[in-house]
Amino acid sequence: MENKGIGVLLVNLGTPDEATSGAVKRFLAEFLSDQRVVDLNPLIWRPALYGAILPIRAPKVAKLYQSIWMEEGSPLMVYSQRQRAALESQLGLPVALGMTYGNPSIPSALASLRDQGCQKIVVLPLYPQYSRTTTAAVFDKIAASLKQAAYLPELRFINHYQDHPAYIEALANSVQAAWDERGQPDYLLCSYHGIPKRYADLGDPYPVHCNDTTALLAEALAMPREKMSMSYQSIFGREEWLKPYTEPTIIELAQKGVKRLDVICPAFSVDCLETLEEIAEGCQEAFLEAGGECFNLIPCLNDSPAHINMMESLIRHHTQSW
Repeated sequence: MENKGIGVLLVNLGTPDEATSGAVKRFLAEFLSDQRVVDLNPLIWRPALYGAILPIRAPKVAKLYQSIWMEEGSPLMVYSQRQRAALESQLGLPVALGMTYGNPSIPSALASLRDQGCQKIVVLPLYPQYSRTTTAAVFDKIAASLKQAAYLPELRFINHYQDHPAYIEALANSVQAAWDERGQPDYLLCSYHGIPKRYADLGDPYPVHCNDTTALLAEALAMPREKMSMSYQSIFGREEWLKPYTEPTIIELAQKGVKRLDVICPAFSVDCLETLEEIAEGCQEAFLEAGGECFNLIPCLNDSPAHINMMESLIRHHTQSW
């Protein structure tokens, strides 16, 4: 693609810099202080967050990160950096990686694109299904970082791609590749990151987008819906979140006689704590204890060629008139 001052900002959620209690505490403090994520009154929430939640949760989460940490660093960061490099090579355009929380920050990524002469920026948050807790939080960070800028770049913002044909094809191909290697399971479960049910009631289209992806994936795989469903993971706090919850669903499937279960996490663009520890370790243990016999996590799309091709397709579509 001809570079006409065009750059790409690739965004993911973020990750601690190290698998230590201190680094995890810093990361969680920033993440859980965002009103897009937790919209409780700060006068009530922040004392609870800093006084009880972080001191208790950070050491536990640090141990979980230690169990999945790669030689090069956090899996989310390692795979995201690989995505950035592959997309930049394929597009022939500057591509910067920014994280909504932690490092590299969105302001640093925007500064990198500015220094490379990019006056037109297409923003790709790596969340196929829109949510106020993820996609909208990216928009907020970009707006805040440009608030004092003397010159604003022209921006195009991709806010969802849950039904994009290339995304569905990439998911279906990843499932089929797993089945070609290990055989088809009795059941396929799509596990999405959860959000409070109240957010959906207030207009967040996230569950609709998750349903879209699941239905299209089932169609692409020609999978009978009695052998495939969806659930929500990573529940936090006492408030009701979108249901059904993943771990109880997995236990119920085992109790109903499902012996071979595959789980895919379509909302995650890269493997991370929520897939490699929560699903591949915690949910596998729950499934086997409930009577299941074979549990497999189908990896996220990560930096696979099909995933990079999908990103390229999105970028080219949104930069056509540039």
